[in-house]
Amino acid sequence: MIYAGTEFLTGDRIAAALMRYSGALAEAGQAETIAVPAVGDDGSVVEVMVLIGPASQIVAQDADTDHPELVDEAVIGELDAKAGRLTPTAVVETEPAFGADWDGASSTDDI
Repeated sequence: MIYAGTEFLTGDRIAAALMRYSGALAEAGQAETIAVPAVGDDGSVVEVMVLIGPASQIVAQDADTDHPELVDEAVIGELDAKAGRLTPTAVVETEPAFGADWDGASSTDDI
């Protein structure tokens, strides 16, 4: 990933979750500083602090590396949950309300 002119190496799914959350923050007009795991110069896992929001300019690109794919299910889940809370969803009832006839009258109206 490239952020503010700096590159860091993280896993594909972490990068995708970061992009989704960044987009959700941008839509909501909000910003947040978050920590994501990355591969350090020596191959160890390090933490990168990233400020994301409406003005973020983040680029994710493929990288050739000898390091194993970095996966952190907790970080991915947290980023996706945060993005989900910012993304409005509609609930559509697929079944008629209990006791309602197709004309909208209650079945108890006939009693």
